[in-house]
Amino acid sequence: MRYTIMLPLLVAGFASVAGSAQAQSPHDYPWCGVQADKSGATVCYFATYEQCRATLGGIGGTCIANPNFRGGPPLSRRHY
Repeated sequence: MRYTIMLPLLVAGFASVAGSAQAQSPHDYPWCGVQADKSGATVCYFATYEQCRATLGGIGGTCIANPNFRGGPPLSRRHY
């Protein structure tokens, strides 16, 4: 349960550090993280696949291409 609360706070912290003059929306990022718990919460504030995996690494989940991304197709992820 605490991880469900921590992920949005962590993402909000990353977003505030970016220092953008313009408000960002989840439609501005190419990758989403889907938590592996019962909630299945989706957070779409990741610029790279690697950033998404690093964030979800401690709490479990998968990274998917953002279906609502307004830019071009996301960069393909590396297969390990």
